Amino acid sequence: MSALVDTLKGYESTINDLMDKLAIASLKVSVEELEAKSGDAAFWNDTEQAQKTMQELSRLKGRIEPWVKLRARIADTLELAVLNDADLAEELNAELEAITAEVGRMSVRALLSGTNDMKDAFLAIHSGAGGTESQDWAQMLERMYLRWAEDNGYKVEVIDRSEGEEAGIKSVTLSVRGDNAYGYLRSEQGVHRLVRISPFDAQNRRHTSFAKVELWPDVQEEINEIDVPEKDVRMEVFRASGAGGQHVQKNSTAVRIIHIPTGLVIQCQNERSQAQNRERAMQILKARLLDLERQRKEAELAALKGENMDANFGSQIRSYVLHPYQLVKDLRTNHETGNTTAVLDGRLNDFMEAYLQMKVAESSTSGQG
Repeated sequence: MSALVDTLKGYESTINDLMDKLAIASLKVSVEELEAKSGDAAFWNDTEQAQKTMQELSRLKGRIEPWVKLRARIADTLELAVLNDADLAEELNAELEAITAEVGRMSVRALLSGTNDMKDAFLAIHSGAGGTESQDWAQMLERMYLRWAEDNGYKVEVIDRSEGEEAGIKSVTLSVRGDNAYGYLRSEQGVHRLVRISPFDAQNRRHTSFAKVELWPDVQEEINEIDVPEKDVRMEVFRASGAGGQHVQKNSTAVRIIHIPTGLVIQCQNERSQAQNRERAMQILKARLLDLERQRKEAELAALKGENMDANFGSQIRSYVLHPYQLVKDLRTNHETGNTTAVLDGRLNDFMEAYLQMKVAESSTSGQG
């Protein structure tokens, strides 16, 4: 029983250290201030601002509560363990196993300390070299990220989707909303390579396909600071279309915005009206411009944008091999698994955690230098 007590005391110390690092006590003060503000008689006079305040309150509580609950759970278990009651041994060992897993998860969560890690994210997938093969691969990646989001409690909105001519998709832009969405998805930006027997090849030959994933944070609170002159923007309208190219609306409600200085192209066809699509597209454009500026200032454009690589041979960050053997391998962290089905079904957390661990190690090394 003494070993169990020592382990729990170690976990207690670990969690306290992580809570200090993440300034959980300071976040609690912010929660108290917002709760006091929400109790003011005039709080709901400005409905829009009140809703933002309540959303921020909910977000902060969501960051604090898992840490507080885990620390209390460790303390309760430790209190029973020090009693040294043999009748409780089996129950305590089972609880220790559960606590060990939770401490591991929360330790990874503590790695998400980047400027934008806690924010929502925009994720875009573009098919690369390979025509129909790569367009099908892009759709497989879309399904993988949708499954990951569903399994991990994130909300996803399809902003724009361009169907492939025969199968799959040419591109898709997703809005992923939830705590630390950007932080977790940072591991995914770059080129993804698929090796498989092609379902589109009558001779059953092996094909290699590529798709590129881009990511940028949804920085709504900073967007208003970005000024985009009208002369720098060209807007085009077109009819929103569904799967197979069928037009789902008779009116031209979909919007394409071209930012002339940078060449950025943003499309939005998810909203019901042209005005709504234009507003949403401008929000995304501003978020991208803000992200590009941040990258320029930090001199980390290559790292943050997946090295801006072409979706082609020799530039992939992760390889998915379905034939002649089964293997998914991240070429940056060397993390790999033979369970390709699970990965394509959205089981990405191990890859994401390996990437976060690598970035923390790199940061520590550079800090020492």
